[in-house]
Amino acid sequence: MPDAIEMAARSALAQVLPQDLPPEAIDPDADLEHLGLTSLNKVLFLTSVCDRVQVGLHHFTEHDLAAMRTLGQVVTALSRHAEVH
Repeated sequence: MPDAIEMAARSALAQVLPQDLPPEAIDPDADLEHLGLTSLNKVLFLTSVCDRVQVGLHHFTEHDLAAMRTLGQVVTALSRHAEVH
């Protein structure tokens, strides 16, 4: 499941980044803000990836969302709540 979550997160992130960056080229440890992600785009990214992996945003507090500063942190947080099929 984490691989599917990572692929979904990479794809969703690539769609909202200001620069044209292929999903596979995104460093999972890069700070989302340093990649050019605005607060609004972070919300769009998180909403999109949660929809894609069927994890409700209700699992996360405002503090949890603010603490997700890298792609890797997003994948880890989502993996904790993803259903195993």
